[in-house]
Amino acid sequence: MAAQPVIVTQPQPQVQQVVVIQPQQPQWLTGLCDCCTDCGVCLCGTFCFHCLGCQVAADMNECCCCGTTMAMRSVYRTKYHIPGSLCDDFCTVLCCPVLSLCQIKRDINRRRALGIF
Repeated sequence: MAAQPVIVTQPQPQVQQVVVIQPQQPQWLTGLCDCCTDCGVCLCGTFCFHCLGCQVAADMNECCCCGTTMAMRSVYRTKYHIPGSLCDDFCTVLCCPVLSLCQIKRDINRRRALGIF
């Protein structure tokens, strides 16, 4: 009689590796001090601050008087789920009003170009 083969290991199921991709938290598309990335916005913000504020307000369908305020920054940040707080918005607008407004306008321009504004 022929010897029967002896099984010493059991077949193991193939385990598929699951890769979990965490969605990135939305951020500003440009930094507060990235003025050189769009010189037109920078020059408009520097020499015609209120005109740029009205452009931002018009882009967001708001009153022209609101374009340069902390409220406008907070509304924009909330709309695009950008992390931050009212305190952050207040301090940014108080300490760096031109940079803050230019950042919003650059962000609007970039989102518009990407088709997400």
